[in-house]
Amino acid sequence: MSLAADFIQLFYPRYCHGCQRTLVAGENVICTHCLAGLPKTDYHRLHENPVWQRLANRIPVTQAFAYLKFRKGGIVQRLLHQLKYNHHPEIGVALGHLVGRDVKNIPHGWEIIVPVPLHESRRRRRGYNQSAQLARGLSEALGIPWDESISIRTQRTETQTKRNRLERWRNVEHVFAVASSDKILGKHVLLVDDVITTGATVEACGRHLLEHGARQLSVVCIAEAQ
Repeated sequence: MSLAADFIQLFYPRYCHGCQRTLVAGENVICTHCLAGLPKTDYHRLHENPVWQRLANRIPVTQAFAYLKFRKGGIVQRLLHQLKYNHHPEIGVALGHLVGRDVKNIPHGWEIIVPVPLHESRRRRRGYNQSAQLARGLSEALGIPWDESISIRTQRTETQTKRNRLERWRNVEHVFAVASSDKILGKHVLLVDDVITTGATVEACGRHLLEHGARQLSVVCIAEAQ
């Protein structure tokens, strides 16, 4: 670290978004202690993992996994809350880098990364789409292009929280569209979202991608919630 950076760090210390401890030299966004404690699923090492099984019965999905376990009050919930509601898009990029690093040497064949979209009104209010930040990090780590203009959300929906599986599906069944089908035609698309619970959202979004020419569909979510 340069002398100028040392000076800035002295008066404007950077904090870990997981535990609020001061970051030290070499740490960025999430401290080493929190990184070591992330509750990884290791689903990417197992093809027929619980997320793949959840989706494969409903849509033809090639690969599907969640990277972390979402637990109430846990570090994953804190990080995602900071990402979504406290204007810290850098958390999404950092998490995308982590996923990309762990899956880099696993055969996948993904050709383009597409984030699950937010409705434009919500994206403007938040300033960004959290899933797009995850896609950006994955893209940087894997060297695969990403594009958030392909899939769009045509209707604003209410939160999926506290809805059962059927209610979640009905809430998102007709809200997605594909704006640029030529960009996915004949390609293996990786669909990226932040949290998967029942899978209704990625199912509805992924179905539109397949119907508009995607050759294969895979899904990666940062966290799995029960």
